[in-house]
Amino acid sequence: MRLYVNVDHIATVRQARGTDEPDPVRAAVLCELGGADGITVHLREDRRHIQDRDVRLLLETARTGVNLELAATSDVLALAEEWRPMQITLVPERRQEVTTEGGLSLGTEEARREIGAALQRLRGVGSRTSLFIDPDEDSVRFSAELGAQAVELHTGEYANARGAERAQQLARLTNAAALARAAGLAVHAGHGLTYENVTPVAAIAEIEELNIGHSIVSRAVLGGSERTTREMAEILRRART
Repeated sequence: MRLYVNVDHIATVRQARGTDEPDPVRAAVLCELGGADGITVHLREDRRHIQDRDVRLLLETARTGVNLELAATSDVLALAEEWRPMQITLVPERRQEVTTEGGLSLGTEEARREIGAALQRLRGVGSRTSLFIDPDEDSVRFSAELGAQAVELHTGEYANARGAERAQQLARLTNAAALARAAGLAVHAGHGLTYENVTPVAAIAEIEELNIGHSIVSRAVLGGSERTTREMAEILRRART
């Protein structure tokens, strides 16, 4: 099982003030020191958090792999062809959404042509290709037919469910993972996973990679607050002596 840490929301905090900290590239170094097997960033069309500069520096400095998430119709596709990250994951993207709301829509011929064209452009890049999809049979089948090398199963519905519904969503993920592996696809998963709900998903044998970001960033903020406040208070005390 590989853990890829998504550092998008480190950049969200930075962009809220338009300053240079916290730096997601520096955060990526710390994640790698903590045992991350790779770093995930979503370079959105509107550049709301991760910036082009961040991706360039990550590609130069990351000692693990970089998984670049992007929309198939975005200008980022051309940048991905230039940058050649280790992995490229095509994801849906809507301008007004707070976070990605679901997997790629592959139910129409038009949508499949669009994704297929993007995959065709990326085949010559040398990056591993993955599609972020809902955990259903049709999405898995279309992903295999389009020639993706991997799928990332959207775990958001599982994460938001409770009780019997969560068990149903876990079964849905388990079935989709088995179908994907049988179709020759590598199986990844992510979205909404936390320290409290990740264990059953991590136990699914066919899943080899999890992408987790918000929960790790949230715990880092709270886990470091006492120490960092103590450090600032000590600086202030020293200034008056």
